[in-house]
Amino acid sequence: MKSAVENLTPTRVKLNVEVPYEELKPNIDAAYKTISAQVQVPGFRKGRVPNQLIDQRVGRGYVIETAINDGLNDFYQSAVQETGIRPLTRPEVEITEVPDPAGKDGQLLFTVELDVRPEITLPEYSGLEVTVEAAEASDADVDKALDELRGRFGTLTAVDRPAADGDFLTVNLVATVDGEQVDAAQDVSYQIGSGTMLEGMDEAVTGLSADEDAIFETTLANGENAGNKAQVKVEVSAVKERELPEANDDFAQLASEFDTIAELRADLTKRAAEEKVTEQGVEARDLVLEKLIELIEVPVPAAFIDDQLEQHFTGESAHANAEGHDTEEHRTEIRENTEQAFRNEMILDAIAEKEEIGVSQPELIDYIVSTAGQYGMEPNQFAQMLDQSGQVPMIVGEVRRRKALAKVLELAVVTDSSGAVVDLSDFVRPGDEDDDASEAPAEKKPAKKAPAAKKAPAAKKPAAEKKPAAEKKPAAEKKPAAEKKPAAEKKPAAKKAAPKKPAKAEPAADEEPSKA
Repeated sequence: MKSAVENLTPTRVKLNVEVPYEELKPNIDAAYKTISAQVQVPGFRKGRVPNQLIDQRVGRGYVIETAINDGLNDFYQSAVQETGIRPLTRPEVEITEVPDPAGKDGQLLFTVELDVRPEITLPEYSGLEVTVEAAEASDADVDKALDELRGRFGTLTAVDRPAADGDFLTVNLVATVDGEQVDAAQDVSYQIGSGTMLEGMDEAVTGLSADEDAIFETTLANGENAGNKAQVKVEVSAVKERELPEANDDFAQLASEFDTIAELRADLTKRAAEEKVTEQGVEARDLVLEKLIELIEVPVPAAFIDDQLEQHFTGESAHANAEGHDTEEHRTEIRENTEQAFRNEMILDAIAEKEEIGVSQPELIDYIVSTAGQYGMEPNQFAQMLDQSGQVPMIVGEVRRRKALAKVLELAVVTDSSGAVVDLSDFVRPGDEDDDASEAPAEKKPAKKAPAAKKAPAAKKPAAEKKPAAEKKPAAEKKPAAEKKPAAEKKPAAKKAAPKKPAKAEPAADEEPSKA
């Protein structure tokens, strides 16, 4: 078999494939066996019908057609391997020549058009210079962390006064659209200022006392009426304020491993400084990626982006589309985000290849555990879902890209707005991370002291502080489909062709090749 690549654009190619009769012969023999098991000929059992009788019954052309359809995907995959292209989209196959049905010679010729990953040239990225905001932990940061820890052990007490910012309320809600009730909720706990419920809620309930109500207008964010304007009646049944325990030695012993409040504050001070470094690291990471995008030109395949756009609006988001989300403005936004994600992936994949970056099993497990919480799922349940849906390769790619970006950040020169050099070694390689990626996290040395906030007993947060289900990561924010399983593994859909003169037909992804 011979195959050659013709570049149509920087992201689209045309494969010209020649399969000689000798290589097609095994498929023809298999086709005879398949057809023999399907046809009924008097005097012969199924599967025992001679080839000559099959030719008389269905025609030699049908046998060759069956052989081509059954073997087309294997020929296509061989061509992909031989040429080294990396497909992005489903292949569009057109058969241009088939062996002569009357003889036992000739060849199979077909062409394949598809989008492929573009070849990009990496510049010298070692020593990229970025500037981040100067950051230093202050007493206010420590006080905030201490107050958050005290809040975990606070108690709610009913008060007889108008509600103020920070208070916890028990409310009843009734939403109507055009005078018709569309939703209602009873005895909902809500903290003023948390922003976890409807827009306009804080303004409506501030100043209300128990047994008072108010009506406000808002835009519904979820449910069948998402996106619609609604009137919401909110009734306050209770106003509560949170009383915090006194920050003394007794509290330090209750909430942490420390014996005194001074030791607890010292630990919180240390952790506040670490958080500032983390904030600088995140800022530097984003700036480094922006620099890479400025330096590297990445051609974007329009057909691939169109395909991802259609998947977004006809797949999981179909329900949202029915509610008016499929607008030109929204499509433009999704297209821009998808194109940007594509550029990011191509650049980071190229860096990962150059740096020979791999992903170990412990790293994959760590990522799955941390990501599962964003979807409100148990890690094992999330891992099973990824495995069943075939998305593990996508997750491996995401972890690999993160490591590639961390490598560029490690090689970058980072200074703050005051001109001081920022040491991000702990951010790039946190803790006692070893160079050996195969080392399991359990083998690493534990930190001498655990975070004070994590040592607190299992005191439940007030319901109002819990993150509502509405704030979980929406489907629209899922990783772009560019990370999905490569299209090279899909079976090509051949454009229908008569034995002599092919006639085009629309391809169908993931289907067997159509009749030749």
